[in-house]
Amino acid sequence: MKHPFKHLLWLAPIMLLAGCEAVVLRPSGDIAARQANLLVQSTLLMLIIIIPVMALTVWFAWRYRATNKQASYDPDWDHSTKLELVIWAIPLLIIVCLGALTWVGTHLLDPYRPLDRISAEKPIEDEQPLQVQVVAMDWKWLFIYPEQGIASVNELAVPVDRPVEFTLTSTSVMNAFYIPAMAGMIYAMPGMQTTLNGVFNHPGEYQGLASHYSGHGFSGMRFKAHALDGAGFDTWVAEAADSGEALDRARYLELEKPSENVAPQAFAQVDPQLFSRVVNMCVEEGRMCMAEMMAYDAQGGLGLPGIANVAALTDPGRGTPRPILGLPPFQVTGICTVEELNEMLASADQAERPARRDLTPMRGQGLEAPQGILGRNLIPNRLTQSTPPSGADQNL
Repeated sequence: MKHPFKHLLWLAPIMLLAGCEAVVLRPSGDIAARQANLLVQSTLLMLIIIIPVMALTVWFAWRYRATNKQASYDPDWDHSTKLELVIWAIPLLIIVCLGALTWVGTHLLDPYRPLDRISAEKPIEDEQPLQVQVVAMDWKWLFIYPEQGIASVNELAVPVDRPVEFTLTSTSVMNAFYIPAMAGMIYAMPGMQTTLNGVFNHPGEYQGLASHYSGHGFSGMRFKAHALDGAGFDTWVAEAADSGEALDRARYLELEKPSENVAPQAFAQVDPQLFSRVVNMCVEEGRMCMAEMMAYDAQGGLGLPGIANVAALTDPGRGTPRPILGLPPFQVTGICTVEELNEMLASADQAERPARRDLTPMRGQGLEAPQGILGRNLIPNRLTQSTPPSGADQNL
C-alpha cells in the first residue's frame, strides 16, 4: 500500500527553513529598515517586467503548440509598431524609475552620511553620536569606546535610539562588518579607515558577523550586538570598567595574533592612541607610522638613500608582518639630517668619490628656471655605508 503523502516528501527540506529569521526584511534600526524598503521597491519594479514575460512565455508555448490547429499561422509577419513600442517603452520606463530610486536611496543611505533622523516617527536631536572604533582581526572583532575608555572583544553594546558612528580598520586582510538588523555592510581594510552610521530602535540581542571571507577562522568571526536602554548601557560600561585588564600596545600585539572562536572579553583601560596606531600600522615600538611617512613624502621624500635606510623585522613576536608593495616587512631606524650628511661627505676621501653630477637646473629654450629650485642646497645622493655596532641605528 502506497503512503498517501509520499508524493509530498520533496517538501520536507523546506522545513529546515522554519528556524530562519528574515532579519533583512524585518530589521530593528532605521537605516536597515530604509534599506529593506529600497530592496522591496526595486524588486517590485523589476517584477513588473519579469511576471508578464514569464506568463507570456507559458501562454505562447501553449497557444502555438504543434497540436493546436486553431492558432493563426502567418509566416510572412516580421514587424509590429505597437509591439515594438510596448517591448521597448515599458522596460525603458522601468529602468528610469529604478535608476532614480536607486540613485536617491544610495545617497541618502551613504554609510558615511550622518543620520538625519532616529526613526520615521522620531527626528534626530542635538545628541552626539556614540563613537565606536572597530578593528577586524584574525579572527575576532575588537571594539574600542574612546569616550568611555573601555574596549571589548566579540561583544558590542550600544544605547537604543542614539546614533552610533563606527570607524573601522583591519589588521591584516580586508574584511566586512555587518549587523543586518542595524545597518548595511561596510568594508574594513588595513591601513585605511572607513565609517558607518547606524542606530537601533528596539532593544534586544542581535547578530553581528564578518560577511567577507578572510581565512580559516572566518566562520567563527561573529559577535553579539546588544541594544540597551540608557541604564542598561551604563551598567554594561561599568561591568567592562571593572574587568581590571588594560589594553596597551603590548597587550594588543598579543591579541592581534590569529585565534579562532574567541570568547567575549572586556578591557577596563585602553591606550588612547591605539586605534590611530592600528590605522597607521605602527603599533610596534620603533615602527614609523604611515602618517609620518606621508609627511616626509609631502616634503619631498627621503630620496634614493632612504631606500637603503631600512632594517628588517625578523622578530616573529612583534606583531603581524605587513608587506608593503610586495616587499618584506621593514622599518626605518634612522634618518640623517642635511648637516650630518654634509659632514659625512666632507670627511670622506675625495679620491674615492665618484664624479659629481651637474646639478645645474635644466632649462628649456626660452623657459625660466622652475620655482623653488634656485638657491636650494642641493646635495648629490650618496650613501656612506658602515657596519654599525649591535643594536645601533643605521644612519645615512
